[in-house]
Amino acid sequence: MPVIITAALATAPFLLSSGAGSWTSYTVQPGDTLWDIASRHHTDVRSLIRANHLSAGGHMIRIGTKIKVPGHARTAATRPAAARTATYLVRSGDTVSDIAHRLKVSPGTLLRLNHLDARGRIYVGQHLKVPASALRAQTKAKAARAAALRYTTYRVRSGDTLSAVAVRSRTSLATVLKLNHLHLSSVIHPGQALRVPRHAAARTSHNTFAGRTYSSAVVRAADANRHKLASRAVPGKEATKRMIVRTAKRYGVNPALALAVAWQESGWNQRQVSVANAIGTMQVIPSSGRWAGELVGRRLNLLNTQDNITAGVVILRALNHSAKTPDAAIAGYYQGLGSVQKNGMFADTKRYVASIKVLVKRFG
Repeated sequence: MPVIITAALATAPFLLSSGAGSWTSYTVQPGDTLWDIASRHHTDVRSLIRANHLSAGGHMIRIGTKIKVPGHARTAATRPAAARTATYLVRSGDTVSDIAHRLKVSPGTLLRLNHLDARGRIYVGQHLKVPASALRAQTKAKAARAAALRYTTYRVRSGDTLSAVAVRSRTSLATVLKLNHLHLSSVIHPGQALRVPRHAAARTSHNTFAGRTYSSAVVRAADANRHKLASRAVPGKEATKRMIVRTAKRYGVNPALALAVAWQESGWNQRQVSVANAIGTMQVIPSSGRWAGELVGRRLNLLNTQDNITAGVVILRALNHSAKTPDAAIAGYYQGLGSVQKNGMFADTKRYVASIKVLVKRFG
């Protein structure tokens, strides 16, 4: 029975030509192509056609035909070990050609590995031998496609911190760090692409943050405060950290908690202003700032780093005194204690609390 070989010379691979080396005999097997034979014997299709005086440009040879190939005859002892194989389970609708295409191997390879004739008849439930490397490559490709469906890209905005990205994307800080091979101390910049879970990514407008939409007046006030802070000198992160610790001790708040909240909120960045007009290191909104001023007996300027830290710390102290549990106090800083007591913690609040607790251990 003839075997049709589709090895067009214009695209045939050129490997190492045989040159003046010795030749031996090879018997054509079911499923062989001239390309396969040339590859296995480190030569090219043209050389095989010339050496064997093949007709029709080498497009047709017969199973069982002996052809000349480069190299010495191999004994069983010197024959190279067979390539490692894996098992593929034939499914409904499968054909040898389809399987070969998916695995990116030639149909002849599958026919040869499974001792099939040129018709390549297979049946559902049959176990076929396939090159192990090809199956691994297909598995990796499937995993990559699945990952693309699970994750999407978040483009960093001006003023973003890793903590803000986590909250905006409705996921945990730990997840953002892990997916992007980052650390708590990593610096991000506007325009940077970060990987976040697709199901969690929030569709936001300029007026939306963490699934909540704010009025244009609030957004305009936030833009104005962001502009003011951009032109002011503010302490660096290490100086800000020392200020947080000092202020927390003064008001009887766990310094690790204050550091954790400040890091989650702003990354210790006084220039951070959210869409909701949460300002500075501790991300305090103006109404909360006025309440904090009443607690300390003076007006607090949230654009000033020390006053901003003072506001955040005394709010934490008040929450610790009023909340039934430490977790509720942390949740109150994010969601508002009244809302937590009335509605319980929202899903994003629970993620916020979990991130704070991780940070407390880090800074403790």
